[in-house]
Order: sequence, then structure tokens, then C-alpha cells
Amino acid sequence: MSQALVIVAHGSHLNPGSSTPTYDHADRIRASGAFDEVREAFWKEEPSFREALRTVAADEVFVVPLFVSEGYFTEQVIPRELRLDEWNVAAWDSDGTSASHATLEAEDVGKTVHYCGPVGTHDAMADVLVQRAESITDDPDVGEGFGLAVVGHGTERNENSAKAIHYHADRLRERDRFEEVRALFMDEDPEVDDVEEFFESDDVIVVPLFIADGFHTQEDIPEDMGITDDYRTGYDVPAEVGGTRIWYAGAVGTEPLMADVILERTADAGADVGEAIDRVRADATGAAGD
Repeated sequence: MSQALVIVAHGSHLNPGSSTPTYDHADRIRASGAFDEVREAFWKEEPSFREALRTVAADEVFVVPLFVSEGYFTEQVIPRELRLDEWNVAAWDSDGTSASHATLEAEDVGKTVHYCGPVGTHDAMADVLVQRAESITDDPDVGEGFGLAVVGHGTERNENSAKAIHYHADRLRERDRFEEVRALFMDEDPEVDDVEEFFESDDVIVVPLFIADGFHTQEDIPEDMGITDDYRTGYDVPAEVGGTRIWYAGAVGTEPLMADVILERTADAGADVGEAIDRVRADATGAAGD
């Protein structure tokens, strides 16, 4: 039976670069040969969620949300727009960070759909965060003497958003690679505005757990941290704030290794991806070191 992958992402009417990581990761997976078809679909751009399943010929489709956390989009919008009539969020049996997959029938298009949890809560994301730290410092062994801040939006509307940030910060802390690891937020305490106050390390790597660079990662966070007074003039990497060197990495979702997380999600749901995970991981880590 042929199998297809559909990567679903938010997209943006205002930021034309919002969809770039989605297309980049899709291209990497397409080149790996893991799927007969690879498609992209968006909420705020074309092609849309609603038409996604109609664009593939395969009978078996793996749908992976390129979102940071479980919540409104992964639990309501995407299943509704894909017309997964049997969908019930209880099928994930999730505590907010543990959604895996659910297999459903999209009867209007006659396809079996394996609906996966979002990439942002998969355990492999910890590797991407580390890879992002290596990329921004150009040091494959970075860790000793460095603090690491995992930054999220933070919102009262979705408590799972903060759960995902804390989850990965806790897992990275357990690795004992970095001197300190903290979860920080834009809109709730502890706030990224005061990043240097939460670390004793002289060097702190700041990685936003966002899928794409946009208004928040390119404008708000740099200005809030004080590494620039005006985002339009840019900022140094590292930039010094209050005696602390801030290595600002930008959105983690732009890291090539994100393609590996997408593949990991499909493999967990039963996709036959062969050796594609190893190939994509090797290519992505090699790209980061070039």
C-alpha cells in the first residue's frame, strides 16, 4: 500500500517567510524517499487544510502538525478541516505533552489517516534544541560553562503551551550537558525580558520554541532581551547584556534536524520509513556543521 505524508502548519498572511521551514523540511523528507508523496498544507495559506487529503493519491496518509504544542489547532481545527469525523481528542490519552497518534478513516476521500501529535512535544525535539545551540555557537561540543534558555510564548488560552516548554527544559536539564537550563516566556513569568537575571553563567544560549521566525522571534524577543534597541538595526551574536553574553538562536523550527522529528512522528504511528530517519538525521547534522 502506498503511503503519503501531509505536513500541516499555521502559515501567515502577513509573514511570507512563515511557511519556509515547512517547505524546507518537506523537501528533505521528500528527498529521503520515505513516502510516495509528501504534501504541505496551511491554515493561513494555500494549499489549505481542507483540501489536503484531496491532493494525495495514496490510500494511507500520515498527518503531522508542525505545531509547538497540543491545543486548539491540533485538537479541533485540523481534525475538523480534514473532516476526520471519528476524531475524539481522548484517543490521544494525553497529559498535554504525550499525544502520539490516532488512526481514523476519512470516509469522504476513502483514506486511512494516521493523525499524529504535534512535533513540538516529541522527545526528539530535545535533540533539535541542542543542535540549535551547536549551530548558533558553531561548536559541536557546546555545553560546559553555558546556560540554555528554552523560550515559549506563554498564554492563558493554552496551558499546554507552557507545558511543552517546561517538558523540554526538564529533559535537557537531566542530560547535564549545559551548566543551567531554564524555561522562559514572553507573556508569563519567568519572562525572557530578564534572561540574564535567571542565569549565573556568563554565556547563555536563547532558543525560542517557535516553528518559524516572525514578529515574535525577530522583533519582540531581541528587543525584550535588550540585545538591540531596534530590531531593524539587527544585533550581535553574541550580544552582551548586563555582563552576560547572549547567544540568540532564533526559532528552533528552522533547524534542518526538524525533518527528523517529523519522520519520528510518522514512524511512531506505524509508517514504514526504512532508513530515512538515519539519512535525514545525518544530512541535517552535517548541514548544521557546514
